[in-house]
Amino acid sequence: MKRFAELIKTLDSTNKTNEKVKALAEYFVMANDTDKVWTIAILSHRRPPRPVNTTLLREWAAELANIPLWLFEESYHIVGDLAETIALIIPSSTNSTEKSLTHFLDEMIALKPKTEDEKKTYLFYNWEQLNYYERFVFTKLITGGFRIGVSQKLMTKALAKATQLDEDVLAYKLMGNWNPSTISFQDLILEEKESDYLSKPYPFYLAYALEETPEDLGSVSNWSAEHKWDGIRAQVIVRNDEIFIWSRGEELVTDKYPEFQKFIGNIPNGTVLDGELLPYPNGEIGTFNDLQTRIGRKTVSKSLLEKTPVILKAYDLLEWDGKDIRSKNYLERRQLLEQLNKEKTKSRAIENSFLLSERLQFKSWDEVTKERARSREMRSEGLMLKHNHSPYQVGRKKGDWWKWKVEPLTIDAVLTYAMRGHGRRSNLFTDYTFALWQTNEDGEKELVTFAKAYSGLTDTEFREVDAWIKKNTLERFGPVRSVTPHHVFEIAFEGIALSKRHKSGVATRFPRILKWRKDKKIEEANTLEDLRSLIPNAVKESHK
Repeated sequence: MKRFAELIKTLDSTNKTNEKVKALAEYFVMANDTDKVWTIAILSHRRPPRPVNTTLLREWAAELANIPLWLFEESYHIVGDLAETIALIIPSSTNSTEKSLTHFLDEMIALKPKTEDEKKTYLFYNWEQLNYYERFVFTKLITGGFRIGVSQKLMTKALAKATQLDEDVLAYKLMGNWNPSTISFQDLILEEKESDYLSKPYPFYLAYALEETPEDLGSVSNWSAEHKWDGIRAQVIVRNDEIFIWSRGEELVTDKYPEFQKFIGNIPNGTVLDGELLPYPNGEIGTFNDLQTRIGRKTVSKSLLEKTPVILKAYDLLEWDGKDIRSKNYLERRQLLEQLNKEKTKSRAIENSFLLSERLQFKSWDEVTKERARSREMRSEGLMLKHNHSPYQVGRKKGDWWKWKVEPLTIDAVLTYAMRGHGRRSNLFTDYTFALWQTNEDGEKELVTFAKAYSGLTDTEFREVDAWIKKNTLERFGPVRSVTPHHVFEIAFEGIALSKRHKSGVATRFPRILKWRKDKKIEEANTLEDLRSLIPNAVKESHK
């Protein structure tokens, strides 16, 4: 644990990639094998289930520090991190533990089913025994992940440096569903086992956003375009008469989409497809809001399957006939994918669940721009631009793949509620709720909440809004304050759909602040009717 705490401290104290890689590589050389596995798991978001909820952690920390709970809560709001607050308020110890990281994690896993008294005793003992930074790391292990700027790519680079193995090979080894409690470092990293690869996906190739003009990419003849679909990026694997579906977040979601079981026997073994899971009600692409009715469901009823079937829009082929073909260029992979698509049409069983994402070719960048303008009509977020000779790479790489999203939708809204932020903004009110006008049954205008946003302003603007909020609070509801309706902000968002779960009747995707409209009075803010007018007619019809 001491070595792991020192690693976290080093990683948290630098923004330089090379220094982070060096610290991680040295750790992977020096740490014991079980601690290495747990460190890889923690830094790739595979932490064990939380054994104690945060409410109890706050209450018990205040009790041990001998301070009232309200004082702890105020301290927490200022510090912005629960583990750091607990580490700071409990009297310091000069001790340093010799127990391993694995020892503590095994104890935490065993702690989950125990009584509250047993959990409290365990926490008190360790909080008092550990020094400040070890106590911080110990509590972080209980509360959740570490925000220390370590990506999967960076960790893989450090592992490659420590083990002398190829980065791409390591990235593949770390994909999939493995348990840090049961797998050894030898099995996870060093040993080659053919059976281990049956269900494993490949690392996803990710695109950068296109920020310059497409003309800067050179001749349009070197590029292909596809619509950027608004669903769940996934790999569908068919091997050994079994199917595995992995989301981009490395979650195995096979059971959530039973409609793809019919791929077995109709898609050849040794096939890995990259594509988008999309809702397909009434034989047409639905909205992400439709897809949310399927996300998170442990069981999928027959009626839900009929109401919101899901299809795969395939746009790449990573494995064919059991061979990794990622090194082939885009056109070669695409040709094989189109060949597979022709062959699958012989089977009516999958003709409505496996569709090809159309490859678009153009004679000029002006034509590409016009197609991008049709994106919302096509139920897409924009276009993907792919170089014809690009291999399928690992992670986010510049040069060969670009995402060119449509401009966001915008609306002018009134600030009505505020909440303190987190991290470095924990002492400022930076999380805002916005409302739009509507006319009620009595013919009076009223503000109705429609979205929350917490990004888009400069630090100076956040401080200015924070000072105003503190002087213009109407009521307090725990951490939330209602404020005098006075300020108008331009809110941008990527998508919009009707929603029965929202008071406004509308759900927006990824709302953020675009501009503080100091030039506008609240009477000039938009209405709910203005917002609803942004919903495509096809979406409105599908919800009737």
